[in-house]
Amino acid sequence: MLTNRQLFLKLLGQTSDAPLLVEIINAEGVYMYGPAGEKYIDLISGASVSNTGHRNPHVIKAVKEQVDSYMHLMVYGELIQSPQVKYAEKLISLLPESLNNCYFVNSGSEAVEGALKLAKRYTGRSRIVSFINSYHGSTHGSLSVTGNERMKRAFRPLLPDVFHIPFNNISSLEIIDEKTACVIVEPVQAEAGVIYPEKSFLEHLRNRCTETGTLLIFDEIQTAFGRLGEMFAFKKFNVIPDILVLAKALGGGMPLGAFISSKNIMSSLSHNPPLGHITTFGGHPVCCAAGLASLEVIINENLIDQVGEKSALFKEYLQHEAVKEIRGDGLLLAVETGNKKLTQYIISHAPEYGLLLDYFLFCTTAFRIAPPLIITKEEIKEGCEKLLALIETACKKIT
Repeated sequence: MLTNRQLFLKLLGQTSDAPLLVEIINAEGVYMYGPAGEKYIDLISGASVSNTGHRNPHVIKAVKEQVDSYMHLMVYGELIQSPQVKYAEKLISLLPESLNNCYFVNSGSEAVEGALKLAKRYTGRSRIVSFINSYHGSTHGSLSVTGNERMKRAFRPLLPDVFHIPFNNISSLEIIDEKTACVIVEPVQAEAGVIYPEKSFLEHLRNRCTETGTLLIFDEIQTAFGRLGEMFAFKKFNVIPDILVLAKALGGGMPLGAFISSKNIMSSLSHNPPLGHITTFGGHPVCCAAGLASLEVIINENLIDQVGEKSALFKEYLQHEAVKEIRGDGLLLAVETGNKKLTQYIISHAPEYGLLLDYFLFCTTAFRIAPPLIITKEEIKEGCEKLLALIETACKKIT
């Protein structure tokens, strides 16, 4: 009889030729557990998904109650479903007046696709501007605006009329003109290794888009819901986009995405043609119930107020000669070693030390720390002690 590991490799499509191959049978809070009792501290939150931890009791309760009422009923947008309405109402109450209309989908990639279509439909323009080393997803449209040629080369031709410019380069913004439908940007470039905007860059971008009638899309798939110490990253930088893209933590552990804009802009998808964007499972009622419950936990337990202090603890504890820099000022951190082989060793051997770490797509010399926001000071200390021991071993093995 084949083991689960063998079946995993035989039957499931693989994303790489070197999966982590750690089997998990249970998860709770910031911990994951293996079949033989292995215990791992989750320092990545499923890539910024599990902001309120694994199996949060409030989220589990909401899921069970919704399952007892109904699950899928009809394609999105036809029937009134209270989980969608309640979640949209709560989200919009936290946003500026111009972001007052929510379209729920299934994932971040689909939310990006919807946002790009919305911008082209509303403006009647075709040109799209994105940034080098940005990551927006892996479907054809979202891959087209992702700023890494290595990921795209094997799938060309992709979406035409897409231009990539350097992040944090104000002079490059001149490419945005009256033919540009939209600019899509991560307020903090996550997969580039947590690269923050330099002072006033996003303000200049906002002004240039306003001058040319170009819609500004913020991809906050990784940065929203407290990850950077604000509910949404755009509040941190005091720049309001025309379209906001959300996913990952949006669903509280369930698959959910959304793009949010004004009622005026969003209504352009409903006619000429009707069903300008459509999804069967988008805004699934169980996912919306879970997402709303998770958001309530973030607010009611004041998790965002604790992010800065917890971030500082990681920086305080992770003092080692191999750590050249820790980028980020929230719970999305890049631990820079400056050494690709060392970083690879640390990530791949982390489970042996009871840790789960992750890499960045476009920064091979740093590893990611992005734990659930509920992580305690004691758990941070425990995780850092394990990580320092791992780094010490890695240095001896690699050097």
